[in-house]
Amino acid sequence: MNRNWAVILVLTGVGASCGPKAPEAVDPSLAAEIQNIRAIDNHAHPVRPTRAGEQPDRFYDALPVENLEPQSEPVNLQSGSAILQEAGQAVSGARGKPAQVLDLMGVETMLANRVEMGPGMEPPRFRWVPYVDALIFPLDNSKLAARNSDRKAFFALEDVLRKRYLDEAGLAAAPPSLADYLARVVTPTLERHKRGGALAEKFEAAYLRSLAFDPVERAVAERIYSRGGAPGEADYKPLQDFLFRYVAAECGRLGMAVHLHTMAGAGGYFEVAGANPLLLESVLNDPGLRKTKFVMLHGGWPFTREIGALLTKPNAYLDFSQQTLMLPPATVAGSLREWLELVPGQVMFGTDAYPYSKELGWEEAGWIASRWGRQALGIALTGMMRDGEITRARASELARMVLRENAKKLYGF
Repeated sequence: MNRNWAVILVLTGVGASCGPKAPEAVDPSLAAEIQNIRAIDNHAHPVRPTRAGEQPDRFYDALPVENLEPQSEPVNLQSGSAILQEAGQAVSGARGKPAQVLDLMGVETMLANRVEMGPGMEPPRFRWVPYVDALIFPLDNSKLAARNSDRKAFFALEDVLRKRYLDEAGLAAAPPSLADYLARVVTPTLERHKRGGALAEKFEAAYLRSLAFDPVERAVAERIYSRGGAPGEADYKPLQDFLFRYVAAECGRLGMAVHLHTMAGAGGYFEVAGANPLLLESVLNDPGLRKTKFVMLHGGWPFTREIGALLTKPNAYLDFSQQTLMLPPATVAGSLREWLELVPGQVMFGTDAYPYSKELGWEEAGWIASRWGRQALGIALTGMMRDGEITRARASELARMVLRENAKKLYGF
């Protein structure tokens, strides 16, 4: 630095050690407490370790994002970023050891969003959340797939998963009537998942269509199903809407939650408007679905205020997974504070740990999201304390609620 500028900075107090100290973003004792809470990760895609001679694990997602065309990446996820390098060093000794990765993250239990589980993914450290989108697209999906290259890749994968569910039901093809399809395929699949340990069912529907699942009379759905063929989007939608609500109701009967992607998603063709959580309002208001708990994953970004308003509904929950990978803690803290000021008992921690790339594996992603998620929580709670909204004791209580107690209550741990 130029000597004259150095003198000026000292004389004006800029860069000097004297003068009032700015308050820390996070209360130190609260930060230490948050760091030591063993969390429940509401949403992640851990990769099963493979042994010699095995094919690499492909069941960490029904719709893997590596099938998509290149897209613009958020700054924090770009190759060579400082946080990626730090994360790589932190988890280097735990690769292929999923339970050790959880220990490094400070996670007691991870809800594993996977097609199937397997060795290394056993409870109680890992709990299963399978996929059910394939069940609401029982017809020829070729016209839906023609919308863009992303959906072309995704619907091909959904067709594979639907065939798997048909095979497990002992069927070579979908039954001819909707009644048989519900009785022989949909309900048995959900019941089989429940017996397999599933805590919830996951919809990635926002990658395939909008979240506007309207109420539809069964007779209307039956006519569409019976016609079969390859219906267009408008003609096909009522059947999908009916099936979504049927699946949701069955999940409520079976004691499983329904998880939904609510956030701008991967892929250059992702239709962000269709992921607006407000599109789910009629579902949350449906008297027939009051027994079903809906968990809106990823906190709805960029619709963070809209999703907060939905928390006043008793069957609505959210987590802030993935946001803490894409956005810095101070940004996430703003939304998190608003939610905690509204309905803190329905807000949960999550990471969305996922194998994004060779440099950003699920291990690195989980480590970053856990670290930044805790920082965001600390910033939000510290701000509430300093503004006189909560006491220090209440901050501790809220931290435990977000990081583990809300999930324990929801899933009955």
